[in-house]
Amino acid sequence: MRKLAITFLLALLPSVVLAAGPKLDLKPADVDLHDKAAMQRGAGYFINYCQGCHSMEFMRINRVAKDLDIPIEVAKAEMLIGTDKVGDPMRSNISAEQSEAWFGVTPPDLSLTSRLRGEDWIYNYLISFYRDPSAPSGWNNTIFENAAMPHVLSNLQGVQELDPESHELKLVSRGSKSDEYDQIARDITAFMVYAGEPSKADRQFYGIFVMIFLLIFFVLAYALKKEYWRDVH
Repeated sequence: MRKLAITFLLALLPSVVLAAGPKLDLKPADVDLHDKAAMQRGAGYFINYCQGCHSMEFMRINRVAKDLDIPIEVAKAEMLIGTDKVGDPMRSNISAEQSEAWFGVTPPDLSLTSRLRGEDWIYNYLISFYRDPSAPSGWNNTIFENAAMPHVLSNLQGVQELDPESHELKLVSRGSKSDEYDQIARDITAFMVYAGEPSKADRQFYGIFVMIFLLIFFVLAYALKKEYWRDVH
């Protein structure tokens, strides 16, 4: 019994640690895992802007193409890097040594980031970069202070500055898709949420039927119990 209690406490430890951290005021990402068009767009932005440094070793290209209804010919043309094959994982095209030399740290694999951080955190991180001349990369982030990652999407969003008094972000230079950038951030977030648990939408769908079955079973079992004990008494 003591070992069981210790195991239970250890299982709760990560959530306790996260709960003890600073509370962030996050805008909702409103990810819809049934919106395949959004996830397709997010996959495209991820490949073009993120996969240069970040990998998704737990996701295979042909799995992404199948789940998101991307024709295999398009996947071969748009999603492969170098000598990759469609059955390979989504690897970055930069070595760990190169990335550490450039950024000071090795960019993490992003396969499970959505499960670690949550969809709201990812979305808010993507929209919260600002110009910071004192930072090594020239950029900083209000959600993840002193992040080593530069704002690789700045040509789309534009440049933001942080007001020292109100601590609010202000767009001071527009990018090529400033008006669309909020949706772009949501699309990338949607793709990363999908990648973190590809079967999540199916699990939620079938979970409804499981709960209905359990409810019906409970009613029948309770009625049977009442009938049985009525004869016993």
